[in-house]
Amino acid sequence: MTGPELLHLRDAGAIPNSGLPVLVSHGVAGLETTGSCAELFARNGWLGSWVNGIYPFQHFHSTAHEVLGIVAGAASVQLGGPDGPVVEVVAGDVLVLPAGTGHCNLGQTPDLTVVGPYPDGMWCDLRRGDPAEREEVLANIAAIPLPSTDPISGAAGPLTEAWTAGS
Repeated sequence: MTGPELLHLRDAGAIPNSGLPVLVSHGVAGLETTGSCAELFARNGWLGSWVNGIYPFQHFHSTAHEVLGIVAGAASVQLGGPDGPVVEVVAGDVLVLPAGTGHCNLGQTPDLTVVGPYPDGMWCDLRRGDPAEREEVLANIAAIPLPSTDPISGAAGPLTEAWTAGS
């Protein structure tokens, strides 16, 4: 695995995105099973793992950052709203999404399996970009602390540096 790709997304109106970059890592060791993936993330302080897929509609979370570990299958994930870039993910890939980052599953293989926790056991809300909620959403995002660890590499991982520089 090489260092993560950093994606900087602009505010898309209904989808606020973040001044912090999305981190996209390919070929991450430890994602062979849902248990090993959840254990890797938990060891690095990202807790409360769920196992599912990625919703097939534009959405974001305003109360927590999120990591998505692809354990099996593949998907086309649009980031940043309906005009945002599409990232192809496969088993062994990890997306770290700062709060406010839009994401949508545009298509997947039938076996797609994703593990998704949050830093320090935070929990997320589910937002779809209702303009009436924008002020509340922006206030929620501004109140979220930066995670103290990278979900893959811990305290010395690239997330800490990328997000400290971007905050």
